[in-house]
Amino acid sequence: MTLHLVKLCVGVESPDHLRALQHGRRLAVGDALVHTTRMTPRRADEIVPGGSLYWVMTRAIRCRQTILDLEPVTDPETGRSACRIHLDPTVVETEARPWRPFQGWRYLSAEQAPPDRRAGVATADDEVAAMPEEMRQALREMGLI
Repeated sequence: MTLHLVKLCVGVESPDHLRALQHGRRLAVGDALVHTTRMTPRRADEIVPGGSLYWVMTRAIRCRQTILDLEPVTDPETGRSACRIHLDPTVVETEARPWRPFQGWRYLSAEQAPPDRRAGVATADDEVAAMPEEMRQALREMGLI
């Protein structure tokens, strides 16, 4: 059974924003797309191959990227263990699924994972994107989006 990871994407407003940030990083460090996290998943054999990293943005899972590899590493400066999550650069938008803030990452079963968003189908995300920024900010502060 495939297992996924879910992680907060702090400071990122949308899948398009994530794409732009990652594109800039890939230009700076080459084609490798790696996200480093402090802990290595103990259930790595259930994640690779086939698992994805689901990104939480503005209190909802909004997109995912396929996990290509999980690489345990040691930070040479601090001596602390860490994990490099090698990601496919393709950001796949999903149907928005509300998700509360948390620290680190969490496991996500295949049954819990939101489905990929179908192209050409309007969603609540589209309606929110069409709102004025002030309205979106007020709704975020109230915890409604």
